[in-house]
Amino acid sequence: MSTVREATYDLLRKHGMTTMFGNPGSTELPMLADFPDDFRYVLGLQEAVAVGMADGYAQASGTVGHVNLHTAPGLGNAMGALFNAQANHAALLVTAGQQVRAHMTMQANLTNRDATRVPHPYVKWSYEPPRAADVPAALGRAIHTAALAPKGPAFVSIPMDDWTEEADPEVTPHALERSVDGRGAPAPDAVAALAARIANASNPVLVAGPDIDASGGWEAAVALVESQKLPVWGIPATGGGRIGFPEAHPAYQGLLPPGIAAVSETLNGYDLIVVVGASVFAYYPYLPGALLPEGAELVQITSDPDEAARAPVGEALVCDPALALAALNAALEPAARDVPPERDGPMEPPDMGEGNPISGTEAMAALGAALPEDAVVVLEAPSATLALRNQLRLSRPGSYYFGAGGGLGFGLAASVGVGLAVPDRPVVAVIGEGSAQYAITAFWTAAAYDVPVTFLVLRNSEYAILKWFSLAEGVEGAPGLDLPALDVAAVAEGYGVPSTRVDTGEELREALGSRIGSGKPQLVEVGVAPGMWLA
Repeated sequence: MSTVREATYDLLRKHGMTTMFGNPGSTELPMLADFPDDFRYVLGLQEAVAVGMADGYAQASGTVGHVNLHTAPGLGNAMGALFNAQANHAALLVTAGQQVRAHMTMQANLTNRDATRVPHPYVKWSYEPPRAADVPAALGRAIHTAALAPKGPAFVSIPMDDWTEEADPEVTPHALERSVDGRGAPAPDAVAALAARIANASNPVLVAGPDIDASGGWEAAVALVESQKLPVWGIPATGGGRIGFPEAHPAYQGLLPPGIAAVSETLNGYDLIVVVGASVFAYYPYLPGALLPEGAELVQITSDPDEAARAPVGEALVCDPALALAALNAALEPAARDVPPERDGPMEPPDMGEGNPISGTEAMAALGAALPEDAVVVLEAPSATLALRNQLRLSRPGSYYFGAGGGLGFGLAASVGVGLAVPDRPVVAVIGEGSAQYAITAFWTAAAYDVPVTFLVLRNSEYAILKWFSLAEGVEGAPGLDLPALDVAAVAEGYGVPSTRVDTGEELREALGSRIGSGKPQLVEVGVAPGMWLA
């Protein structure tokens, strides 16, 4: 009979999970003993970075990512990244070592007290098997749980002396063979009812969310929009971890603003609002007002029962977004409505004057000019988020990843995971110099594993988003909002990533053009003018 370790690696192979992210400690070494040649271990120098890399890898690869953490301290370090992973609907198996079972009762050093409680509420399931023999079956359950909608992290705590014990001879073989398909099709009567409402509406609109991309629904979304002549809005950027519709499509109108009143005002005039693959909505800041325009109705399609239950308005169908879109296409005849108007092209960047830093808008326009069509963008630059979306107008599936939870540290770490998952696509990480500090050690992993990511660091010497919030909230005199003298390029060089600094838009275009797609990790840092860049 196989040991727990042998059975575990067989289980991971069966699920295609041969990449493991982690930062090992003494309680994890027994799991890593005799590490299989067909597996890849990706070392992160801090646990939150390891989780962020696994998050990006899971989303971009479409598999369950695996991250192994160091008992209680490592799990504690990772909590902010788990918060982001849950918001991103990233399927993660999170394992952590635990003290020897005989040591746990006396609470020896590094014992994870109440191990299953620590990661809540940011995991779907948390478990510590009662017997060593149960570990493979528990891991199998965690993998299935993570992969089922809504995808998210699942956690298993494993005592360090379990790995050389025998796996359960009856249960383990079945655990290795099981498969679970959780894609839920919408009920036919619900599809028929919604199709009739779309057909009879005078001015319906689609609001496209990230789970259209995650569920493989891009083509079905485009087909529905073109058949029904629907205008399309993207969900507020605060909650948009992925792009659910091609942003260069003529029907695409732009991003909804994040405030309650502003969303209602933007959607004024539509009588049926169909939100697909998103919550309703990721509002922030608090700007109260009507939840819907007068006379409008809202229907949400989501695979997440909690998103459906917590929506403050409208009706909801809980099912796979891609299957729902396909079913609506099958149920609807082409509409006779007028084609929606096209929005304006990207804004011309403002002239900041000779010798001054360029605008965030110009920086994003330079990136757009250098970006290949098949590129993937990972974003964590709050002051330039809207400028990037307006200037780049990304229009391929799997082309954009953003931390939907809002916790900083996702972007830099996730870009390394994305680069490992899709090495055949150019990956660009657009990172503010403040955001970079939360996952700065990811540069070492990028260099050590030769991950082909181009890092574009925007240096504005401030927390611009917080200064904007200060104005919005009427706050004066708050300390800690300036970031003088940060030198991300020098730090990245110290970790082994070749770096360069540029000042003008032309220099930025040239630097990016020669580095994106080079197959090597490289960094370009550009100074940008202070403030928020919204277009």
